[in-house]
Amino acid sequence: MPTTTANGIDLYFDTFGDPSDPTVLLVCGLGAQCVGYDDQMCEMIAALGVHLVRYDNRDTGLSTHLHGEEVDQMAAMVQALAGEQVTGAPYTLSTLAADGMALLDSLDVGAAHVVGCSMGGMIAQTMAIEHRPRVRSLTSVYSTTGEPEVGQPRPDVLAALATIMVPSDDRAERVAQGVELARLIGSPGVFDEERARERTEQLLDRSYDPAGVGRQLVAILASGSRADALPAVSAPTVVVHGDADPLIDISGGRRTHELVEGSEFRVLEGMGHDLPPEYWDRVVDAVGTAVAAGEAR
Repeated sequence: MPTTTANGIDLYFDTFGDPSDPTVLLVCGLGAQCVGYDDQMCEMIAALGVHLVRYDNRDTGLSTHLHGEEVDQMAAMVQALAGEQVTGAPYTLSTLAADGMALLDSLDVGAAHVVGCSMGGMIAQTMAIEHRPRVRSLTSVYSTTGEPEVGQPRPDVLAALATIMVPSDDRAERVAQGVELARLIGSPGVFDEERARERTEQLLDRSYDPAGVGRQLVAILASGSRADALPAVSAPTVVVHGDADPLIDISGGRRTHELVEGSEFRVLEGMGHDLPPEYWDRVVDAVGTAVAAGEAR
């Protein structure tokens, strides 16, 4: 298993394509593992003529988990809703962005095209803000700006998300919770329950750490808004969002587009907060557009 020490932790990663080609760094979302980006879709991206690197963020998958650094995510959510500074976070989105840059360092990659979904989009935006010379292009997929006025989830979806942060010793219950969450946030017209169940079981067998998901959530809440910094993003940017997303409302994508000057905004009709095969070609095309613009600079 390819694992590297980066930013003081171990990060699991794997790659697709020729290392001599321009690098695309694929960043995971909240609680997501890198294998959640389907191999076939990764191969489609690599076929653009790029070297794709996907990796597990800290606290997920086969990367370092910060066991013992427990957080109270409910208290953090109350602080955030009250407009207060969230305290008690063991790390922030800036830390997660620095992890990705350190991974690139370990691979001797100076700059990369960065792609992120959901929290991965937030991390990717943070990379483009805080590590500007190293981000050749940005593709932000169903993500948001950190402003409380946009990109908010439906209450029922937020409640379902909270259930997966509660540890369970019952495997059947874990699988059922994962499938139900996938149903709630997924693209309604193409939801495949069998695929969702197989994927949930695969990910549970690879890694299970509800407390790690909670730490990542607190990192999001503690990082606040990127609204003041996003206008300074200079990398060519494509923002992608589904109009049926119940977890991060499409207003989050629209606002990202508004703040990043010169960005392109693509609305995918009927897509929720997932990447079903029916949408791969359109997502890959958006990545290709961003990469081409970044390479042309």
